[in-house]
Amino acid sequence: MNTPELNIPLEPATRAAFPFTALVGQPQLQRALQLAAIDPGIGGVLISGPRGTAKSTAARALAALLPGAPFVTLPLAASLEQLVGTLNVEDVLRDGRVRLAPGLLARAHGGVLYVDEVNLLPDALVDALLDAAASGVNTVERDGISRQHAARFVLVGTMNPEEGELRPQLLDRFGLSLVLANPVDAAQRSAILRARLGFDENPEAMGAQHAEQQRALSAALVAAREALPRLTWSDEVLQHAAAWAMEAGVDGMRADLVMLRAARALAALEGRGEVTPADVDAVAELALAHRRPEGNPAQPPSVGSPAQQAPQAPERPQEKPPAASAPQGDWGALPAQPEGTTKVQAIAGWPPKKA
Repeated sequence: MNTPELNIPLEPATRAAFPFTALVGQPQLQRALQLAAIDPGIGGVLISGPRGTAKSTAARALAALLPGAPFVTLPLAASLEQLVGTLNVEDVLRDGRVRLAPGLLARAHGGVLYVDEVNLLPDALVDALLDAAASGVNTVERDGISRQHAARFVLVGTMNPEEGELRPQLLDRFGLSLVLANPVDAAQRSAILRARLGFDENPEAMGAQHAEQQRALSAALVAAREALPRLTWSDEVLQHAAAWAMEAGVDGMRADLVMLRAARALAALEGRGEVTPADVDAVAELALAHRRPEGNPAQPPSVGSPAQQAPQAPERPQEKPPAASAPQGDWGALPAQPEGTTKVQAIAGWPPKKA
């Protein structure tokens, strides 16, 4: 029995993005996404939090800000070949050419690659994602043959910690991270509801209401990207980032590098011609939160913990330590500091010199 074809006209489905400038109560999330958009080499943003905290909404809104940027979602069931692409080596026998079948990384080039529940992805996929996000290059290999293509995108990964954590090795490779929480202020919650209901009822009207702010922010992001190569880091800024990382007790140098790149992106976004220690302070927690050892408190390097106090020379009978003695370490000898100054404070230049 043949089933008759139903000639029903289908209306094209469109999905408007929530305006980025209309997001309520998430300034740190907005800042992290903007910095990653300005410099994708930061390595992406990991957003942790319960359901309903605007994680996916913010990621889609970011893509809508970037001119011509695709928004690509990585399904949890995707294979490694679907992600990175494949090489058709059989074509070599026919015409001597190796053809690349691009994957999701190629489709995301110039846009946003969104991964929901990234903590549930196989480690091999997370490795490939983070490699491409940090380097801007995707490598496809098969049977001893490899091809590369540009894959410069903003990686946005989200996760609900109740469903499992990422391994520390993978967690460290995300550039920035933050933890979202449900709003506890009634006025803020009402503002979020008002914005969401207004968008659901009439997305075109809300888009028009925020059009000017959206255009201004989009232009600022493009200008900041162009300004990045002109901004450099002074020795003072390098030492300040190093002091933050040492105070946090992180392993390796990735946190320092991410802080510096994020600080440069912030300076570019704000239209300034130089990166300052204040820029490092503004982005430090985004770079350190997921790298700081458990139990190590979040605090600026101007405040030293007892465990990090500079070692004192043991007193000898009838003898005082030399007045010019200074702590030694990988940074070399430091000038004599006022009593109570930690080694980290000395490295970062605290206390400031009086005029």
